[in-house]
Amino acid sequence: MSARCCAGQLACCCGSAGCSLCCGCCPKIRQSRSTRFMYALYFILVVLICCVMMSKTVANEMKERIPFYEDICKGIKAGDTCEKLVGYSAVYRVCFGMACFFFIFCLLTLNISSSKGCRAHIHNGFWFFKLLLLGAMCSGAFFIPDQETFLNAWRYVGAIGGFIFIGIQLILLVEFAHKWNKNWTAGTASNKLWYAALALVTLIMYSIATGGLILMAVFYTQKDGCLENKILLGLNGGLCLLISVVAISPCVQNRQPHSGLLQSGLISCYVTYLTFSALSSKPVEVALDEHGKNVTICVPDFGQDLYRDENLVTGLGTTLLFVCILYSCLTSTTRSSSDALQGRYAAPELEVARCCFCFGPDGEDTEEQQNVKEGPRVIYDEKRGTVYSYSYFHFVFFLASLYVMMTVTSWFNYESANIETFFSGSWSIFWVKMASCWMCVLLYLGTLVAPLCCPSRQFSV
Repeated sequence: MSARCCAGQLACCCGSAGCSLCCGCCPKIRQSRSTRFMYALYFILVVLICCVMMSKTVANEMKERIPFYEDICKGIKAGDTCEKLVGYSAVYRVCFGMACFFFIFCLLTLNISSSKGCRAHIHNGFWFFKLLLLGAMCSGAFFIPDQETFLNAWRYVGAIGGFIFIGIQLILLVEFAHKWNKNWTAGTASNKLWYAALALVTLIMYSIATGGLILMAVFYTQKDGCLENKILLGLNGGLCLLISVVAISPCVQNRQPHSGLLQSGLISCYVTYLTFSALSSKPVEVALDEHGKNVTICVPDFGQDLYRDENLVTGLGTTLLFVCILYSCLTSTTRSSSDALQGRYAAPELEVARCCFCFGPDGEDTEEQQNVKEGPRVIYDEKRGTVYSYSYFHFVFFLASLYVMMTVTSWFNYESANIETFFSGSWSIFWVKMASCWMCVLLYLGTLVAPLCCPSRQFSV
């Protein structure tokens, strides 16, 4: 068994075989999932390298602990103290290599509908050689001539790609909200308890959104001043009320019976979260008190205690951020998400209400799967055709690479950016988050109003 496992892993790394798990207690894994899992591992590896490059703490530790550090840096022509391998410019180069890697595979896998072709085998295997290719492309970016021109041009490309990826995240959130409400509403036909579940979850989400706005009004505003925070809280609270009223309006209900407060409650919670995140990302405002001392205003009084351990906050926040990025990358390649992102709407299917509705039923095992003995292996679930769009999958990861590049380097506040002050606040991050908040509301309103504006078109949200 051990020899078979090692042979399988060798074929996975150096051949076109799918990647299996070398552990008898590990579950079976489908080829489509194992492939996406491996690309996600590559993505995480490069993201971690970018975080290390943006960390002043890591750079200082390396200087103190690595023997002959300066000689090594001079030997690899990275500067006297390896300054070319740290900072925003290094992250730009590494992300350029990763973005090129996924873009090349996007072009290579165009119009693949069968997993039996040569291009499909390249997509699903040869992991060792692809890792070498990724490393070579990330390293080769450091040898691009005329670095200043390259960095300036690549910064704007990254901003455009980052905003597109934010749009994908928001579209997926809106699609998820509609899918959730539609699935649970379908269950009310056979079991009235689904009405209670809908009511309970809707009440919880509106309580969170309302409570969040109230707490932000208490802690992020003051009686005198903080006018900008008051305007933003009032505006975003009004938008939450607007989408709730539109969702249950008779004209919308006639065209979309599945529309309701569950979707608007979820969007309201997300708007509240983005508002809080944006206010927390604002640069500190300072004013003189009655004793002539500088004091921070428009922030919670207990903020300094909460952020005392900067390493813990930075590590936790960065982890949550990139978990959300990976979720968007992987879920965007499902059939329903891909159709929603490309503006295609299939005919409504018979829904079976489930608590875990995000994952469809696995269905019955094929005869080929049942005849295989237990053990670590790959289930080749794409023999009849591809389960997802290979090219679109790589394109989403290409955009995610640009989004990571801009996020880690604090968008347009790149010159003073480092991972230790990632959550200390900057105007760039603040306006990106506020723009994301308003874009989310517009997208959701668009899904409600579009059937009214185009009555001849079939919408299945």
